[in-house]
Amino acid sequence: MTKHETRTVPAGVTSSLNGTYHRPALTVFLLIVLAHWAEHLVQAAQIWVLGWPRPEARGLLGMPFPVLVEQEWLHYGYALVMLAGFWVLRGGFVGRGRSWWLIALAVQIWHHLEHLLLLVQALTGTYIAGRAAPTSLLQLVLPRVELHLFYNAAVFLPMVVAMYYHLRPSRREREQMTCGCLPRVAVQAG
Repeated sequence: MTKHETRTVPAGVTSSLNGTYHRPALTVFLLIVLAHWAEHLVQAAQIWVLGWPRPEARGLLGMPFPVLVEQEWLHYGYALVMLAGFWVLRGGFVGRGRSWWLIALAVQIWHHLEHLLLLVQALTGTYIAGRAAPTSLLQLVLPRVELHLFYNAAVFLPMVVAMYYHLRPSRREREQMTCGCLPRVAVQAG
């Protein structure tokens, strides 16, 4: 080993996901989010384009597997996965990308709390506002399908802006980046 080489210390999973594997981790996370979006968009099309009654509009996977739509713990599980993804992957972001990522994280925290409220109601059989089914706070003013389209957009848009800035950093941001998302430019000696 020369005097300029350093021995690499094995990093933890979070360090690896925010370092060498940040770009693949972001890609997997984005694919999960897009698949979820597709489900909501298919459900919306079933209601507003095909004219299906809301209980029958269950999205693409919900048609053969109705349990995916009917079980609150599955919705809560997805909200928790999203929250964990935003939390774990935030360390790879700097500058403008980090600011937008944290906005998406903040919205997802609220979205997660709404799903936690729905799950608690489903488990206890006690529903807020005298409703006949689990109801989130904002669902008191917006129907569930529309509300979840809103939540998904409110999380997705800042996430996309964050990824855009992350993959197109300013010179200063590039210097601060420690993840493996961008190819490193060799510095010419001389």
